[in-house]
This record gives sequence, structure tokens and C-alpha cells, in this order.
Amino acid sequence: MKDLLHHLPETPLLVMLWLIAGGKPATAQNNYEIQVYGSDTVAPKTTMLELHSNFTAEGSEPVPPSEYDSTGVYATNHAQHETLEITQGVTNWSEVGFYVFTSINGNGQGWQWVGDHIRPRVRAPDSWHWPVGASLSMEFGYVRPEFQKDTWTWEIRPIIDKQIGRWYFAVNPAFERSFHGPSVPQGVGFAPDAKFSYDFSKYISGGLEYYSDYGSLHDIYSFHNQQQQFFPSIDLNVSPQWEINFGVGVGVTAASDHWIIKGIVGRRFDWTHHRPDGSESM
Repeated sequence: MKDLLHHLPETPLLVMLWLIAGGKPATAQNNYEIQVYGSDTVAPKTTMLELHSNFTAEGSEPVPPSEYDSTGVYATNHAQHETLEITQGVTNWSEVGFYVFTSINGNGQGWQWVGDHIRPRVRAPDSWHWPVGASLSMEFGYVRPEFQKDTWTWEIRPIIDKQIGRWYFAVNPAFERSFHGPSVPQGVGFAPDAKFSYDFSKYISGGLEYYSDYGSLHDIYSFHNQQQQFFPSIDLNVSPQWEINFGVGVGVTAASDHWIIKGIVGRRFDWTHHRPDGSESM
């Protein structure tokens, strides 16, 4: 989940802290898991393991002589974020995911644990025969304050997608809430993501991914203070068991990390026992 500039706090103390930070957000961007979700869930008796690798080629700089940027968290410039995502299928229409966030920053701090999130998700069953794919994800977890001032956060993410011939479209209008940290007074924030891609062949798809954070629903940020990032990306469809995605992102606002290189490599593991005749055993 991505946290950016928040509106000016009302109390004098928080106003002072906001001014000291140069009018920038009290939390850092969360470029740990950069992905637009599709509506499908992992099948039951199946586990999906994914490694999200994101390198910030140009991000926030530390304020000398500290290791922190102007918001009071570790600077993102030249940081390498590695996230392990483990997703277990529960039923034909539900799954549970778990994230382990880690970071190797560019200031010689070494490899550090950042935090953990849990994410249950349900989808509209195929038997409903909806014209689009639809699912609903909820994510809750903790991040250390050295990496994000809002340590406990919650997100609800509606997911809508559609395959039309060789074209694929997905929209994730996410809503976020902080439960501990400076963004608590903001209430619910709006952070929509989207993707479109085209199947150039059976094995290669390419398109554009969009990530954003518009701020609080009752106080939308100015464009300058929003997160707006665009990722030209490719998907390699080498096997139904594998998920491979690469992209290079550019941030077009002052509140965004300006250049990020991302990669996702995932593998499904089917724990179903199959008989020699091809049928499934219980």
C-alpha cells in the first residue's frame, strides 16, 4: 500500500512537524509489492509463491548527516525491496495471502525486515456468469516506523478485470486507512491502480500499469502532491504454473519516486494427489 502527502494537520504540534518536513508526507512510499491484481483467486489445495523485486533507481534522498529523508524514514534512493508473497487457495472463490517485506537501502544499512501483511480475498464465482471478473481483497498489517510512519494500516481493494480478444483490462480502486500514525486523522484514502495489456503472442504480453495515491477522500491532494506512476511492462506466459512480470516505472509528480525497476516471479504448487488414471484423490 502506498502512502503519500497528507493534508495539513490541525493541531499546532503536527503543523510544526509538517513544516519541518518541508511540507512533504509523514510517510514514505511503499514500493514493496507493485502489482495490479487480476480477479482470479488461487485454486484450493494450491499454494502460490511470488518474489517481488523492486529497485528504486531515483527516489528520496537522505538529509545529511542522517540516513533518513525529510519525512523521517529511510530514504528510498537506490533501495532494493524484496517481498515474499505466499498465497493459499481456500475454496474455488477464496484465498489468503501473506507478505514478508524486506529492504536493502542505499545507505549501507544491510538487509532488514520491514513488516508483514495478511490479505484474504474472495471473488464472484464463475456460476454467477458476470460479464466481468470481480473480486474483493482486504489487507492488514504492520510496517516498522523507520520505513513508514503509519505503522498499522488496512486496505480494501475492489478488483475488476476483463479479457477481450487479445486485450486485457484491470482496475483496482483501492481504499486505505491508517490505524496508528500521523495519517490517522485523514480517514480513508483513495489509491486506484489500473492495467491494460495486449497479447503479442501466446507467450508474451505487453502493456501499461498505473499506480496512484490521491490522498484523503475528504481532502484530495493537488496533482503536485499525488503519487502518479506509470509502468510499461511485459508478462511472460511461459506456463500456467508460472507468473513472470517486469516493468520500468516513471513517477511524474514530486511526491513520487521517479524511477523504479520491478520484477515479479511466481510459481504455483498443486498439493492435490492425482491417481495414475488422471483423477483427483481426496
